[in-house]
Amino acid sequence: MNYTEQINEISNYFRQNEKKHNNVKIGVEFEYFIIDKNTLKTISYYGKNGVHDTLKKLTLKGYKGSYEGEHILGLIKDYICVTLEPGCQFEISIGPLPEIKEIEAQYLSFLDDLIPLLEQNNQALIACGYQPQSTISDIKMIPKKRYDYMFEYFKSCGSLAHNMMKGTASVQYSFDYESEKDYIKKFKVSNALSPVLYAIFDNSPIFEGEVYQKHSLRTNIWSNCDLDRCGIVDGALSAEFNYDSYSQYILTRSPIFIPKGDIIQDVKDSTYRDLFNPNQYNTEDLEHILTMSFPDVRTKKFIEIRMIDSLPYPLNFSALALLKGIIYNKTNLNKVYDFIQGITTDAITDAKQEIIDHGIHTRYHGKPIIEIANWLLKLALDGLESDEVGYLMPLQDILMQCKTPSTITKERLQMGMNKIDALSFCIVTNTNQTRGERNECRTNNRRVCQCH
Repeated sequence: MNYTEQINEISNYFRQNEKKHNNVKIGVEFEYFIIDKNTLKTISYYGKNGVHDTLKKLTLKGYKGSYEGEHILGLIKDYICVTLEPGCQFEISIGPLPEIKEIEAQYLSFLDDLIPLLEQNNQALIACGYQPQSTISDIKMIPKKRYDYMFEYFKSCGSLAHNMMKGTASVQYSFDYESEKDYIKKFKVSNALSPVLYAIFDNSPIFEGEVYQKHSLRTNIWSNCDLDRCGIVDGALSAEFNYDSYSQYILTRSPIFIPKGDIIQDVKDSTYRDLFNPNQYNTEDLEHILTMSFPDVRTKKFIEIRMIDSLPYPLNFSALALLKGIIYNKTNLNKVYDFIQGITTDAITDAKQEIIDHGIHTRYHGKPIIEIANWLLKLALDGLESDEVGYLMPLQDILMQCKTPSTITKERLQMGMNKIDALSFCIVTNTNQTRGERNECRTNNRRVCQCH
């Protein structure tokens, strides 16, 4: 098959999904663990009051179930899509929608439906980057063929690949691009900010039931997963990077498997270049291939930012507001693009390793990461519309203290708190009190954090 034609066809897919400036939107994916309130252990998909039962109950509230065989594995309603990750992590996808407040309204409405069902069974939704009590040997895989193939494939990959599948949870944010030039700028900025986002949103204080003694566990896990399809895309910061570059990245990786109706075809020994016929394919096949690589920043119909740990509400909306205030404000995007000039993929990779030891105090591109974070926060405060500035307040407060969610939990544990109390701020609730506290946050307080 002609390699140039293959590249052109995939690049044309990206080109066809460009959006007009007045039609750009945002999307989110929030991953959680459903836990037993008394033990913090993951609730299995299986058995009485398992996640299977919870999904079934939600279908009685107007959600349409999605199934694999007899097993309900997801839900859809309006702008909400629920799916399950391999270790039964509970993923809530919302959007695309134009405004943060629209995303938030959908999110809170879904929590109104979900949380009472969990409370009936003494269960809760917890936002942590890694499961806080269960070990991966305790966690059963959900009954999904795709994940069985991936689990087998990852046996021959990095030492923490199965930890990634069953033990981690994240938030992911999606942003549109308007042209190839706009895509290149947004993609490069998102990649260059990778160490900063890993560090400031570190929310993984526990690994396999024990306190994690370093920082940014997510960085460590993804660095020991599958280097061929994780991390920073080859040449992402090079002057030549464009749609074709990402197309080549996809073509030179194995899709692992390709679904053909109810059959899954094992293709782990082939690259997509060996398989892709640009003159005879369907869009669903291509979109599957685009999801089978897991870099920090991924290209699909949009740019997907993937390196942030699962965050509790409302900090998950702070991260969204920070990114929107940079990526969708052209002045800010240009300022950050100018700042990252000279950063290489090697420099990003080195910084990601440094933050494991030094966290937010790691020096990156000549500055401590905490200083870069403060600057980005100030840009976002200036770049967002006035009704969205308040979403940044939880992030501003935590940076003012020179802390991360992970260090807050560890400090609480060092003070003698038990694990359940130390992680209480990571439990997702949706009471009227929580909403009131969230609304009080929405001020125009523009203190910028100082940390030395």
